[in-house]
Amino acid sequence: MFESWNKTGVPSPELIKTRFPDEEVLIKPKAITECYEEIPCNPCETSCPFDAITVGADINTPPVVDFDTCTGCGICVYNCPGLAIFTVQIKDDALVYKIPYEFVPRPGKGDVMHAVNRAGEIIGDCVIERVTFTEKQDKTALLQVRVPRELLYEFVTVRSKS
Repeated sequence: MFESWNKTGVPSPELIKTRFPDEEVLIKPKAITECYEEIPCNPCETSCPFDAITVGADINTPPVVDFDTCTGCGICVYNCPGLAIFTVQIKDDALVYKIPYEFVPRPGKGDVMHAVNRAGEIIGDCVIERVTFTEKQDKTALLQVRVPRELLYEFVTVRSKS
């Protein structure tokens, strides 16, 4: 499971699923951390106002999300220097993600973009529902993106169609 990720840089579907709670939990937005390496990092833990993310005493430990405590606010998303956190919620027949985005120009509300997987492949279309960018966020915008329901474990980011 971990060996293929180390060789390709793309986590396996099995590894990805270890970061997600049961789908019933996702009726409310929840943070998903995709930190697979032990590196010294903890901005997600220190920025969470709800103490829902724990790294622990060893700063090299990958973060763990307490899904009972997490509100899916997205603060950890734009505070992660590795862009390795997003939130997801199952809403009706779709998924609503909050993802980090650092490219310019930024997309706007209503823009239709390519949905992209962890290997950089286009896997469908998605719609930008909201773009949040404040001074606190430094250079990382927060995109709220509506994605087809079947892409739950595949979607990770967006790409412009032009």
